[in-house]
Amino acid sequence: MSLPLRSLANGLTIARAVAGLPLILALQADAAALAWWLLLMAGLSDAADGWLARLAGGGSSWGARLDPLTDKVLIAAPLLWLASAGTLPLWAVWLLLARELLISGWRSQAGDGGPASLAGKGKTVLQFLALLLMLWPPSWSGHQQLVVAGWWLFWPSLLLAISSAVAYIRPRSGLHQR
Repeated sequence: MSLPLRSLANGLTIARAVAGLPLILALQADAAALAWWLLLMAGLSDAADGWLARLAGGGSSWGARLDPLTDKVLIAAPLLWLASAGTLPLWAVWLLLARELLISGWRSQAGDGGPASLAGKGKTVLQFLALLLMLWPPSWSGHQQLVVAGWWLFWPSLLLAISSAVAYIRPRSGLHQR
């Protein structure tokens, strides 16, 4: 039973990674509704693959390494688009993406793939919510208010990203004694 669940979880992770390109293309083509739905489905698949992996008694080491990378692709694409559109300041997007690269590098050196902390998971959820709100299609009801709400939600996600990065790195760098 655990092998089919792990395989399904890995399949969802791969599908999420592949969704990055259509998401970028939809954003570039001003297909706001399609981009929004792609991001929503990607976020839901992230939750589903984690749930399936836990049901299987733990995911594969391959899935544990690929899952956070697919999250980075799906978050980086709309963040860069929002920065290019002037919705978010480039420095904030750069800071967030630098954090993601730093943690990805740290995870690649961790023997267990560097499991996500509760703060890291919270950061990911806040980022997906902020992005979904900022990408709310203009033709949908409440567009302006939801974009503003997403903008305000982005800032706590950035603070959580920075604080969780410090928490990930600190114990491994020898700065924190147990």
